[in-house]
Amino acid sequence: MRYPQFFDWVEPLRLFDPLADFLGAVEDGEMEITYLDLVKFAGHSCPTIAGVYLMARLGLDKLFEDRPIRGEIEVHVKGGKAEGVNGVIGNTLAYICGVSDEAGFKGIGGKFDRSNKLFYNAPIQGEVALKRTDTGTKVELSYDPSIIPPDPKMKELMQKLMMEQGSPEDKKEFGQLWQKRVEKILISKDLWPKMVTFF
Repeated sequence: MRYPQFFDWVEPLRLFDPLADFLGAVEDGEMEITYLDLVKFAGHSCPTIAGVYLMARLGLDKLFEDRPIRGEIEVHVKGGKAEGVNGVIGNTLAYICGVSDEAGFKGIGGKFDRSNKLFYNAPIQGEVALKRTDTGTKVELSYDPSIIPPDPKMKELMQKLMMEQGSPEDKKEFGQLWQKRVEKILISKDLWPKMVTFF
């Protein structure tokens, strides 16, 4: 499988997964989630998925002094599930945190419950909130990548492609320009504090 090289430049998210540890799925429960994993989960790489990565990384770093504990983090999304990209944001954050809504894993003998930990229409200030289930502490965050605007040529190329009037060269160029913006979002660490706001 071939993909943009910068996917491999993004530092993986490292968490401790007690369920994976208990069942021997990964050694010592050490779980790594890469940006490529997020792309596979969502089916695409875009500024929104990049933003989920940034909010997860910065939010979990603030919430946990040590490795975040997967499965013990609630995900709250301010907007409705079917509104805009809220579902994508919520589902991808939940994937990182190892949780789900009511359809999630119900646990073993009262432990490792992953269900009922993804919520929409949450009464929060930020776009999303991450909350520890053990201490109740939480962080609220919002993400805005407008400081890294898209290439002006992308709009024209997208219109041509959506109208099925673009050439194979147009398609290739559009994809390259699209991913170039995502790359800038993910590797511009000095701009992360301007893109991710804490509440």
